[in-house]
Formats: sequence, C-alpha cells, structure tokens
Amino acid sequence: MKVMIVEDEMLLAMELETEVEMAGHTVTGLAMSSIQARQQIDSSRPDFAFVDIHLMDGPTGIDVGRELAASGIPYVFVSGNIKKIPDDFAGALGAIEKPYTMNGMKNALAYVSALIEGDDSGSPPASLVLAEDANAGRRTV
Repeated sequence: MKVMIVEDEMLLAMELETEVEMAGHTVTGLAMSSIQARQQIDSSRPDFAFVDIHLMDGPTGIDVGRELAASGIPYVFVSGNIKKIPDDFAGALGAIEKPYTMNGMKNALAYVSALIEGDDSGSPPASLVLAEDANAGRRTV
C-alpha cells in the first residue's frame, strides 16, 4: 500500500515513516503543509494517508482531508486534539490521538490496510477512533 504522511513535526513524520515501511508499505512522501500535501496527492496518488490537523500553514489538515476524501483516498487524522475534527470527520475513516505509541500506530495501520483491501472482519484497535463511533457518541437523545 502506498501511504502519504501529512505531518509538520519532522521527528514524528520520520518515526511514522519508519513504522509504515517496517509494516511492508511504501511511503509516497512527507508533507509538512497543505500545499505540499496537495502536490503529493496529485503526483503520487497514495492509497492511504495519515493527516495531522495543524500543519506548517495553520490548521489546514482538515482541508487536506476533504481533498483526499474527494479524490477517493482513505485517510486517518493523527492529532493532539481530536475534538477539533468536524462532526462529519471530513471524510476520514477515523482518528488517532497524539501522543500515540508505535504499537498503537502499527495496529491501526494493520486494521486500515485490511479495510482498504476489503477485509472488514477485524476489530478496530483501541488506538483508532472510528468516525462512525465518534459520531454515535456525539449524538444527543
């Protein structure tokens, strides 16, 4: 699977890149701003993306996410404050809250990879908040 990483904290981006590659996937590129992310989407057409909400050019990760969703590319937000994600999750499959463990990220990547390949028989790991579960919790009765 080709994975794009949209993260402005270089150390986190590099750690995530290592984890993705160790899991047998290819990183198509690292983007630190919405402009770089848009260029990556157009040039490398990833199969999946990890997207931080706050990038070098501000809280533009949500816009990047909407562009990924519009292009049919599944993605997951990775953020220190998942409460900033809109109710519709901007088309994301879910979110992973920072700080995360490498094991949690590895489990989330394995789950998402299986989903993308059409296998929805697994259970989501605790590290991954699925959009549908988060939205169910936000509803009021």
